[in-house]
Amino acid sequence: MKISYLHEFFLFLLLILIQVLLLSRINLFGLATPVLYGYFLLKLPIGRNLFYVIISAFLMGLIIDIFLNTPGMNAAAITLVAMFRKPMMSLFFEKEEFEGFVPAMNSAPGPFVRFTIFTIFLHLTLLFFIESFTLFNLVNTLLRIIISAVSSIILIIAFDMLIYRRKSGEQSW
Repeated sequence: MKISYLHEFFLFLLLILIQVLLLSRINLFGLATPVLYGYFLLKLPIGRNLFYVIISAFLMGLIIDIFLNTPGMNAAAITLVAMFRKPMMSLFFEKEEFEGFVPAMNSAPGPFVRFTIFTIFLHLTLLFFIESFTLFNLVNTLLRIIISAVSSIILIIAFDMLIYRRKSGEQSW
């Protein structure tokens, strides 16, 4: 149990570092930036305490907001997604899954991809509408959501396949 929390802590730090130091400097087509830190919510076990999930998401968003000078936008968006994580997971994963089940490409690829797409689109929609706070330039905002979501989903799936390769039935992380 303690190893799981330690693993999550290192994943938390790694994702923040990658997002702040590398991905925040990428600007695709002048519209979008890939977002990897949402991967943390995807990789938490299904049975994880809701309070732990919400606090972790808020802290991650707040730390990213501090480094990227975005006043609470990332924290608000990722915290809202964290609040609805459990009901969203019940849409994509079997109810019989045990409490410690961690969604991944190597354990349930179809549900994991659908859950990733839904979660990332929700997160980026919230983030970009909080950022723009208007419907004036709706086409530009929707284009930013789509390009960011597609690049983020591809990045998250590649990251998951890279880190959690199947090695004789065990995770390589």
